[in-house]
Amino acid sequence: MKTSQQPSWLTINTLRGLAIDAIEAARSGHPGLPLGAAPLAYALWQTQLRFDPAAPRWPDRDRFVLSPGHGSALLYALLHVYGYDLGLDDLRAFRQWGSRTPGHPERLVTPGVEATTGPLGQGTALAVGMAIAERRLARRFNRPGFPIFDHRTWALVSDGDLMEGIAAEAASLAGHLGLGRLNFVYDANDITLDGPLSMACSEDIARRFEACGWQVLKVEQADTDLEALVEAFGTAREQTESPTLVICHTTIGWGSPNKAASAAAHGSPLGPEEAVLTKRALGLDPKALFHVPRQVSSHGAEAARRGREAHEKWRSLLEDYRQAHPELAAALDRAMEDSLPEGWRARLPRWKPGQSLATRAAGGEVIRALAPEVPELLGGDADLSCSTKTAIPEGGSFEGRQGSGRNLHFGIREHAMGAIANGIACHGGLRPFVATFLAFSDYMRTPVRLAALDRLPVIFVWTHDSIGVGEDGPTHQPVEQVLALRAIPELAVMRPGDANETAAAWAWALASARPTPHPDR
Repeated sequence: MKTSQQPSWLTINTLRGLAIDAIEAARSGHPGLPLGAAPLAYALWQTQLRFDPAAPRWPDRDRFVLSPGHGSALLYALLHVYGYDLGLDDLRAFRQWGSRTPGHPERLVTPGVEATTGPLGQGTALAVGMAIAERRLARRFNRPGFPIFDHRTWALVSDGDLMEGIAAEAASLAGHLGLGRLNFVYDANDITLDGPLSMACSEDIARRFEACGWQVLKVEQADTDLEALVEAFGTAREQTESPTLVICHTTIGWGSPNKAASAAAHGSPLGPEEAVLTKRALGLDPKALFHVPRQVSSHGAEAARRGREAHEKWRSLLEDYRQAHPELAAALDRAMEDSLPEGWRARLPRWKPGQSLATRAAGGEVIRALAPEVPELLGGDADLSCSTKTAIPEGGSFEGRQGSGRNLHFGIREHAMGAIANGIACHGGLRPFVATFLAFSDYMRTPVRLAALDRLPVIFVWTHDSIGVGEDGPTHQPVEQVLALRAIPELAVMRPGDANETAAAWAWALASARPTPHPDR
């Protein structure tokens, strides 16, 4: 048991103590991950992650995604210790109605939360989308001597995340694209809510990711070996040709005398007696609730200061960039503000009333007309562009290492496609759209729902909106899908009836801040 008063272990155990106190105060929550993963999170935030808590939306910050959102108590403790605008009163209000510390992280609620997570697996694909956005923006805006976009995306992932099918889809595509600035930190504790992981899963995760083209690193004693964690994360950061998975073997509920290494630590509070025993085992005063020693605050401030200095250096670089490349700088400002160029509506195509044209074909003409005017437009489909008509003409295929191309080839991966588009939108600076047949929108329902919760400006294009799709038969005939989509709060569902309505729907979608599906024929 680590009870040392060294700044590193004192900080780790303070993070654990804050999580315990928050969960006990709420009388609900998930203590297992915060107790087990605190060393991984500390090693990453203290030594690798580049962030400025005073400017949580700084464009070139590193992104951190907590994919197992049930471990939110750890994320909130990190945000507090590292100086974000999240006070101890916020931690005391954990999981309470109207608080800034909800049970699962919400992007629009808590400063420093990059993405709304909770449904397992979503964070894996969200992180892929963020890494794609970084590469695309670097390709568009970076110039020799001016690395305006030069950051990494880190996702903490869990056993549960990697069992979800979306994680396999996302990992496969990320490896194929060679997204070298993407890193997964895998909290491998071999426990799920119902019991040991071995009840449901026995695959070799390392070999699966290697087969997808990832660099795989391992830290066997992640509970205690900070040096190995820091070394592995540094190696991951240096890799730029492929994404990296760092497998960190941990103990769920670390420090709990009676619940560690068991499912009992996963999804319910330790309880008053066990919380006292655990804090004592960690070298913490059980009576000192929500306590952050001054030494811990100073230690966390060191990492924040490093990020602030990096931010100041970037701002200076940006000022020089404005002088050297004024037009690009103006376009960058506009893109990061999520505003559209002047006069873009004038490029919308128009058709004579009554002209016979399938709305999916009309949508393709809208994309053809607007893509040169709106460079932020980035789109893709589930291997169906010849049918959905959503390829950007002369846009080229997206290449993951250098970021060239505006057409994302998602393959037959609808679930990951939706969440990756969300990640692109969360990153900022781009306007993503994705397409498949309306009948297959069911594959994408969770990311569509999360896009609505986060009010992300993602355009979902779902074609073949008719039971008259012919010989394909009932498997491809949408009947209940539109009704189900309209049941999602904050999701604007537009169903254009002709070519001109299609152009108007695209115009509304681009000008709107809400996620917008666009079923058509």
